[in-house]
Amino acid sequence: MELRNLISFIHVAELASFTRAAVELGYSQSTISFQIKQLEDELDCLLFERINHTITLTERGHELLAYAHRVQELTEDFKESLAEGECRGHVRVVAPDSVCEDMIHSHYLDFHSLYPDVSIRFTAADTSVMFDMLDRNEADVIITLDSHSYKSDYIIAKEEPLAMHFVTGADSPLAKRQGIRVEDIAGEPFILTERGQGYRRVFDKELAKRSLDITPVLEIGRTDIITRILAESNMISFLPDFVTRELVDEGRLAYLDVADMDIEIWKQLIYHKSKWLSRSLRAFIDYVKENEFAGDRE
Repeated sequence: MELRNLISFIHVAELASFTRAAVELGYSQSTISFQIKQLEDELDCLLFERINHTITLTERGHELLAYAHRVQELTEDFKESLAEGECRGHVRVVAPDSVCEDMIHSHYLDFHSLYPDVSIRFTAADTSVMFDMLDRNEADVIITLDSHSYKSDYIIAKEEPLAMHFVTGADSPLAKRQGIRVEDIAGEPFILTERGQGYRRVFDKELAKRSLDITPVLEIGRTDIITRILAESNMISFLPDFVTRELVDEGRLAYLDVADMDIEIWKQLIYHKSKWLSRSLRAFIDYVKENEFAGDRE
């Protein structure tokens, strides 16, 4: 049984597509089909059911997938043992735009100095897409800013509640008011992240409970752009403190004294329970646990 056939089988099973597996591995689709056919002939069983252009694992296919993951893990363990302690590899990280920006600006160069042979690919996505990518093995680890998530298929490597505030420019008249209610500012010009994503979705659900709706004058995922506009205007946003804290400390932004909005947002570092943790992935997770989850509480 050839290892490359097993690797192709894993990709087809997780991506539920011969075509996508071929793209991921850099093969032609005919090559992937031939490799799977070789496995099925060698094992004398059907591994996939092919119905109406969709494929699903058979019972035997599910059994083989568990064994194939073990073979892959043992192979990677052996490769790493030959590396004489060097930490090298590739880590695929999926997170909201704000987390990607913060990690790159604050910690990337430090991480690179510690692990120069580890490459990182950051991808921005919504929470539901993140979990889909974990399930399809298109992401190694995700970082969510959302309501608390727990499912038995995933490992929460680190989590903490996230401090959030309504924020505006320091010169805004609202910055000096006390005891503001959400109803008092609902008609003000808002800049928010995209509707339906992460903490914006949780925010909108809380507004709906109050029969309120805020129509922002601008929606954009780039929190650096949002904070830049806020600092030069009287507009308002609702953002995590790690995005705004520096500008608040500099006196360019101000937190509004809104006491009647109680939203619980969590920052969670998550990977799939079936994911094999390479040395490079373990290094990344340990680094993020130590450096990215400190100081976000009020």
